[in-house]
Amino acid sequence: MTAGTFPVDNPATGEVITRVANGDGADATAAVAAAHAALPGWRDTPARARSEALTRCYQLMVRDRDRLAALVMAENGKSRTDAIGEITYAAEFFRWYAEEAVRSGGDYGATPSGGARTVVTHRAVGVAALVTPWNFPAAMATRKIAPALAAGCTVVLKPAAETPMTAIAIAELLTEAGIPDGVVNVVATTDAATVVGTWLDDSRIRKISFTGSTGVGRLLLRQAAERIVNSSMELGGNAPFIVTADADLDAAVEGAMIAKFRNGGQACTAANRFYVHSAVIDDFTQRFGIRVKELTVGAADSGAQIGPLISQRAVANVSALVDDAVRAGAHISHQASVGDCAGYFYPPTVLSGVRFDNPIIENEIFGPVAPIVEWRDDAEVIEWANASEMGLAAYVYAGNLQRAMRIAESLESGMVGINRGVVSDPSAPFGGFKQSGLGREGARLGLEEFQETQYFSLDWPA
Repeated sequence: MTAGTFPVDNPATGEVITRVANGDGADATAAVAAAHAALPGWRDTPARARSEALTRCYQLMVRDRDRLAALVMAENGKSRTDAIGEITYAAEFFRWYAEEAVRSGGDYGATPSGGARTVVTHRAVGVAALVTPWNFPAAMATRKIAPALAAGCTVVLKPAAETPMTAIAIAELLTEAGIPDGVVNVVATTDAATVVGTWLDDSRIRKISFTGSTGVGRLLLRQAAERIVNSSMELGGNAPFIVTADADLDAAVEGAMIAKFRNGGQACTAANRFYVHSAVIDDFTQRFGIRVKELTVGAADSGAQIGPLISQRAVANVSALVDDAVRAGAHISHQASVGDCAGYFYPPTVLSGVRFDNPIIENEIFGPVAPIVEWRDDAEVIEWANASEMGLAAYVYAGNLQRAMRIAESLESGMVGINRGVVSDPSAPFGGFKQSGLGREGARLGLEEFQETQYFSLDWPA
């Protein structure tokens, strides 16, 4: 039923590495039919059995870590270090939700007026449609699949057209782990609108979980509203990275390197705008800039620290943002060398002299560019940090922990790293405020996103 095949290329070289079946509306409907048919059996599987299956999924991902990382390196382009890190992180969702699968909560109690007892329980929401992006092709898939399966849901998954191979490989491991046929169904496609639209129009779909841009998220929410489909949205970010005058600059630079350059800056949690206190801005910029200039850029198989952007279009977008920033008064203070790389590369870059209202501050860069803004007053930097429609992640580096917490509590961000350049963890609730999304992934809350609450009122005469 598929509409032929489509190519998957290596962004480090631009060369086609494979071709994948191109799903269409008929494939989307067939996937839902399979998931719907498998739902009763999987939903009624004892929680312990679901848990053990997820544990096997974790073990198989660990066993095949190098092979899966090679797929990520080939179709996404990220460095070997980043690819290995992603597979390790992705596998942890199976381990975490194997543990959560047997701990679905409930409640019991007497009604205040007497005469009844209330039993509260949770059940699988049903067939879930999962839509994942290209920047973390393994982790974004497992972060959705694992809690859905732990809750007793079956799923249909549409991976990004740029990176379908990793999702297909994970689905194969799920089969090897003993997940029954029809529980997980992958539809790769270049026609996302048709496939996802077909799912949202299908009455058998009761959940949509999407990770991607805020613009696409708005469109999907409009479609989901037609049938009141349960929706989780992990959308765009514009993370501020705040450095106070008393911060440990060595630690701040180290955190900045991680928060900015993991996956080449192609992460929704990436530090997007650096606010550095006037007392330390020159010192921080010099230390940070030296580290950035030393970054090696190239294909993953060369051992480079920074890989390519996902496409030539992405390179053009980042280049345009930097050009606009320079025209508005910023200047390039430090920049790594790209050399003669053939793929979609952009040099890691530090921008100095950036005003708080420079156009680059308002945009999610999604590339290896760090604009640095000077600030002097806590109230000022908090106002600037919150002056965004996004509110996913933020970072605060300060010597005084109480001051760091006061700043963090004032930030309109769902996640704040305090003296730490990483906020993602399977055991923590991942998600944002404002237009950065709805709902949470990870932790106990991630399981609850795939559950409905039901209660039973029992007659209980006095």
